[in-house]
Amino acid sequence: MFDTLTSSFTDAIRKIRTFDDEKALTKALNELKKSLLKADVNHKVVKELIADVQAETKKNGIGKDQFLDALRATLYKLLEIGGNKGFIFAPNPPTVILMTGLQGSGKTTTTGKLATYLKNKQKKVLIVAADLQRLAAVEQLRQITTQIEVELYEDEATKSPVEVVKGALKKANDGIYDVILIDTAGRLAIDNELMDELEAVKKAANPNEIFYVADSMTGQDAVKTASTFKEKIGIDGVILSKYDGDSKGGVALGLSSQVQIPLRFIGNGEKMEDLEVFIPDRIVNRLMGFGDIEGLAEKTVGAIDEKQAKKLTKKIQKGKFNFNDFLEQMESMKKMGSMKSIMGMIPGMGNMSKALKDFDMENSSELKNIKSMVSSMTLKERENPDLLNNSRKGRIAKGCGLETVEINRMIKQFKNAGKMAKKFSGKNGMKDLQSMMGQMGGPGGAGAIPR
Repeated sequence: MFDTLTSSFTDAIRKIRTFDDEKALTKALNELKKSLLKADVNHKVVKELIADVQAETKKNGIGKDQFLDALRATLYKLLEIGGNKGFIFAPNPPTVILMTGLQGSGKTTTTGKLATYLKNKQKKVLIVAADLQRLAAVEQLRQITTQIEVELYEDEATKSPVEVVKGALKKANDGIYDVILIDTAGRLAIDNELMDELEAVKKAANPNEIFYVADSMTGQDAVKTASTFKEKIGIDGVILSKYDGDSKGGVALGLSSQVQIPLRFIGNGEKMEDLEVFIPDRIVNRLMGFGDIEGLAEKTVGAIDEKQAKKLTKKIQKGKFNFNDFLEQMESMKKMGSMKSIMGMIPGMGNMSKALKDFDMENSSELKNIKSMVSSMTLKERENPDLLNNSRKGRIAKGCGLETVEINRMIKQFKNAGKMAKKFSGKNGMKDLQSMMGQMGGPGGAGAIPR
């Protein structure tokens, strides 16, 4: 999701050699300045960043390592704004969060994404439909909560968002909820009526924190509206939505420092799982092309059951990996979000994420064909792929509406995947994986950035 910004930094880094002169540094900084402005980073932010990187690099001697260290430190200082990171739970549940933002910012969808994030952490969430201004808002929440299997509180008998909030809090007191997410009304622009309503809802809800959802597609306007919401209603964190869209990405780099409010999450896809915690040091690594292994590990832990993973590893080692296991892994991968966001977290694989821009685990035609093929198999065939002779393959092809040649190709891919998984599950598995990543441009490979 940081493709444009990462390209800006990596292009500048490549212009500095191990030991270099001031002329090369100036050239690299000019390249960086031009790229950042093109990526819609605020001009004042760019000016300060360039000046800091230049001063820090000169202080330690001009060279690639010094330039990298100066760039990393400057980016961290820019993004590290005091305040909470990610989601902070109240000492005594439930944690009440007021979700605010302008109409069309993606506030309601982001509320669903945040609920999904919390649900994956085994938290019981109640979403409150307090946006009574937009006719479709409540219906949208009904669809989202049904999809993610989270409870929704709504009250069709009243047109008062304050009454809705009071009713939701009473329900929360009667039940056992970890988090209450209140979806509030928005407007096409900030006005006194909106702020008065939000102030009344805020008073009734007494929230632990207020999140402002900013539309990254609006570029620097997102900074202005966040600043106004901070001044008028008070906000504790910003969630940047639609970061996977056509935005140039620069707003993420300067928003926190300009508004002086921490950026807490970034929405980077259309799926409910596509919401990432904004942790400055990890984001800096990703911006510089070094990936985010810690973030990837957290995604994996949230999506994959440890007991099931150990059981699967044993099956793989014994060569017993079957189509049922394959489907289970596909479902687990879907919980981790888009493939593009996953690839962006692997060191040296950021460039590959561009090729996966339109790839979706859920909507990929190839994966749909695989699921159709497996669904057309008998239970015995799923558990024992060796049973699949030509006669059975023909029957499966007719059952899922595919050609036999496609069935043969997918079965071959499955067997190759099983062999690869078995290789990586052995004693030298990590070495083999690192070697493969190196060949693909990972750490130590042709596409890696020297550190």
